[in-house]
Amino acid sequence: MRILENIISDRGSRYAVSGGTCRSAGEARTFVTELTRNKKFARATHNSWALLCQDGALKNDDGEAGAGLVILRMLEREGLRDHLVVVTRWFGGKPLGGDRFRHVQEAVRLYLGGL
Repeated sequence: MRILENIISDRGSRYAVSGGTCRSAGEARTFVTELTRNKKFARATHNSWALLCQDGALKNDDGEAGAGLVILRMLEREGLRDHLVVVTRWFGGKPLGGDRFRHVQEAVRLYLGGL
């Protein structure tokens, strides 16, 4: 599991991105469970994720409407299969509007750039 913490901060909201090898929906659930064993990630407002695998194109917004689809589209463009990417957000009290999608994209770019 690779984790990049405190990569983006905007109006009090903070972002992290994590990921690792993952080949199924079950492995994705296990990965997110392991991630949220860390109290910091368990207290996050959203842990949105996406995965391209044999089970198909999988995503979970975790309450951050549209975030999973943003991650999924980026994985599709990269052709990255069997690798889960999770973008975590701690809400800072002020809505970000459309900027939240820009932050999700930037988090995924930072993660993919390190692969």
